[in-house]
Amino acid sequence: MTDLLALIVHHGYVVICLIVFFEAIGVPVPGAVALVAGGAASASGALYGPAVAVFAVAAMLSADSLLYVLGSQTGWTLLNFLCRVSVDPEACVLRAAESFYKRGRATLLFAKFIPGVNTMAAPLAGSMKMPYVRFLGLDLLGASAYALAYGTVGFIFRDFVAEIVSGFRAAGHAVEIVIMIAVIAFIGHRVSLYWKHRADRVVPRVQVAALAAKLQAEGPGKILLADVRSHGYYAAGAVRIPGSIRIEPNNLSAEIKIFPRDKDMYLYCTCRSEATSASVAHLLREQGFNAFVIVGGLAAWRRAGNPLEAVPESDLVHLPTFSR
Repeated sequence: MTDLLALIVHHGYVVICLIVFFEAIGVPVPGAVALVAGGAASASGALYGPAVAVFAVAAMLSADSLLYVLGSQTGWTLLNFLCRVSVDPEACVLRAAESFYKRGRATLLFAKFIPGVNTMAAPLAGSMKMPYVRFLGLDLLGASAYALAYGTVGFIFRDFVAEIVSGFRAAGHAVEIVIMIAVIAFIGHRVSLYWKHRADRVVPRVQVAALAAKLQAEGPGKILLADVRSHGYYAAGAVRIPGSIRIEPNNLSAEIKIFPRDKDMYLYCTCRSEATSASVAHLLREQGFNAFVIVGGLAAWRRAGNPLEAVPESDLVHLPTFSR
């Protein structure tokens, strides 16, 4: 922080703007520390306090507006990418979307203070079609609170910056320990998920080529193809394997009553390692159905050059959006 304070004193507002801008777009730089240093520099007379706040807020709004536009243009692609660490990214997309829809306005007010959420909030707002004027107003309040909070800390404790620096240095060791604990916890979480879904991995799999040959030889009447993608993966232009039926994995207990038991069922999804289709197939097999998982899911079917059809409008599931 000492070096950062010296840099801010010599180069002023530009350094603060760059740091908070890059933090807002997800680069791991210390935006809060820069604002504290900026407040301390303002107290010493090296910088003008209101200008520090205005430039910092403007930089954050610029970064957030960029992410908002990115979210509005890419739809759910960005969120899907961020959810890849989940064993079931499709359900992750749905949970994240619904959570933000319920708390999005409040989230934008406090997002700057929460690592990770800071970067996620703006593209979520764009993806969910929150009106830009509304987004900008809420984001302005959140960015202002963030800048003023840390700037005020630096201004008030300007005579104790050295002690704060020492605290940051001492905290560095604690941060390392926290990171190690987080890594261990993440590994433990992944192991627990692996153990939880161990039964799903023994569900019989079928390769796309074998299934295509079986369909050609026996015809679609003797085989049941089931699309088990979770909510969030159906949008205008979505496609599926021809003749597929829709199975909602979150409502399987109700839908299972209408499934025929005299047909082989071949399930597919779009998540990594066929997580959703394997889980559903496992549950179906426990109920006496002859269920199989298509290796690679819809992506493998598409890569093989097999035919596709548009998902009917009646099967489309539209994720929540903010009213305009």
